[in-house]
Amino acid sequence: MTNLSIIPFGGVRENGKNMYAVTVNDEIFILDAGLKYPETDQLGVDVVVPDFEYLIKNTDKIAGVFLSHGHADAIGALPYFLQQVNVPIFGSELTIELAKLAIKDQDALKDYDDYHVVNEKTEIDFGDVKVSFFNTTHSIPESLGIVLGTEYGQVVYTGDFKFDQTAESYYRTDIARLVEVGQSKVLALLADAAGTEGGADSVNESKIGDYILETFRDNKKKRIIVAAVASNIQRIQQVINATAATKRQLVLSGNDIENVVRTAIRLKKLDLPIPESKLFVNLKNAKNLAASQTVILETGRMGEPIKHLNRMANGEDKYVHIGEDDLVFITTTPSTAMEGVVAKTRDMLFKQGADVKQISNDMRSSGHASRNDLQMMINIMQPDYFMPIQGEYRVMTAAKDAAEEVNIPEDHIMMAMKGDQFKWLDDHFELQDSFTIGETLIDGAGIGDIGNVVLRDRRILSEDGIFVSVVTIDRKKRQVVSKPKLTSRGFVYVKANRDLMKEASDLTVKQIEDYLSNTKNFDWNELKNSVREVLSRFLFEQTRRRPMVMPVVMEVNQNRRPNNHKSTTTQSGAQSNKRQIPKKPGNPNVTKVTKTVKKGPRRPNNRRPQPKTAE
Repeated sequence: MTNLSIIPFGGVRENGKNMYAVTVNDEIFILDAGLKYPETDQLGVDVVVPDFEYLIKNTDKIAGVFLSHGHADAIGALPYFLQQVNVPIFGSELTIELAKLAIKDQDALKDYDDYHVVNEKTEIDFGDVKVSFFNTTHSIPESLGIVLGTEYGQVVYTGDFKFDQTAESYYRTDIARLVEVGQSKVLALLADAAGTEGGADSVNESKIGDYILETFRDNKKKRIIVAAVASNIQRIQQVINATAATKRQLVLSGNDIENVVRTAIRLKKLDLPIPESKLFVNLKNAKNLAASQTVILETGRMGEPIKHLNRMANGEDKYVHIGEDDLVFITTTPSTAMEGVVAKTRDMLFKQGADVKQISNDMRSSGHASRNDLQMMINIMQPDYFMPIQGEYRVMTAAKDAAEEVNIPEDHIMMAMKGDQFKWLDDHFELQDSFTIGETLIDGAGIGDIGNVVLRDRRILSEDGIFVSVVTIDRKKRQVVSKPKLTSRGFVYVKANRDLMKEASDLTVKQIEDYLSNTKNFDWNELKNSVREVLSRFLFEQTRRRPMVMPVVMEVNQNRRPNNHKSTTTQSGAQSNKRQIPKKPGNPNVTKVTKTVKKGPRRPNNRRPQPKTAE
């Protein structure tokens, strides 16, 4: 009897961070490994990725990570996940190339090369599971839906999708293939719900391309700064077309955009209407062009353009200074977390005298399924069970309502939370053995080393600043040696608050002297905590603010013995903190998906089968 369960690790009740696991017997099939951008209260955090703890503990069971497309919400967690586990990655040609770009800066992954290119004709036999694919329409070429065929029926994961009858060939949904999948039993459909909250369908991309070209032509004398997501290749193509049609040159601005564009051109997923030398210009050389000849495509850091646009608006960018001769054209639809940032950025841009145009104000532009699109997908697939994914709770609720309208029973709709485990029991899914799944915060090179305490400290620093009191004591004589030195940053202006600082200094001395005279068993932490508590209470009473209070107590005549700490060393004696990646035994049968191997008996430790692509 086959054991089957579905577990979301992200992508439910939140925007982004898509990662789902389907377990069949002793194999785990991971669907996407994405990131999301931090909420406004997650200060200093670069990105947020799923909590991998459960998957790390079950590394030997992972059959692979199957990618639906090349956006950050589907592949962005790979650089961090692959540092913890060594498993194969499956995806379309473009998706795999973008995944390679995503991990290229990770030294720990410089030797990783377990990639497997698949397409809509590929079928991979894992014994208990057969994995196949179908083309979908999204804002990036070669997006795929994923089908896991099991003893009980198929588990279908749509990835990001919508229906657009005007889409170019490598963006087009294969309706015939969808019908083929739907004619076999679909046990569960995990479908994109991100666009279902609004009732209207998205505008066809051909009309959006016309709209972008019209905007360029209506602003002949202005420099045009276009904000777009680096991996939205469809939008990049539209900007390239409009740039060439209006006889301008294009500047690529952002950490990722040049690599993405070069990769897409090499794979022939971007068409250049004029020679490359006449189309692109270096950012440093753009100052030599007239405003009417210039288009700057701004994609920002990690593919998020709005934050860098904010820096431009503040005059912090080295090369681009925004003024009255500029049109800032925001062609991306901001996430809920970014809406406030977009509003403030637009306000600052207007103050600089620039014109600002936002595509989402004039037409509904989305790469995600509308309510009608979702209902069409459900009608084609006819699933027994439905799980709305890729959206916050209100979005999932809108998808649930849409599913009920096309006769999916309410008790067959799985409104999942992270860590929910839906197990198949003979004839139905049941929520069992769920567990807590958090999230991992990424700040610079640190992975998961930021917790709630760090975020709280950053929030306090950003709101009320810091107050530092440095004092020296003589523990033998039990007295304060020198007057405290007080420093404040982001709290109060010291020169204008001399009385406050004097009282704080006197209070520090009194608290330390009281502690030294009344305490027999001296404890450094106890002393500092007592000073912190007294100062915090005093400063709040005087200012109604709560700065971070840091007492620093130093000692003269120190006779404490040094601690003899032993460090962990390698065989050569050098200290090592290097993270070791657990290795899985390789499978000699898995090379490239273009080769076919003869099926044979399964081997317990060599579970990776050979993908087969139909001719």
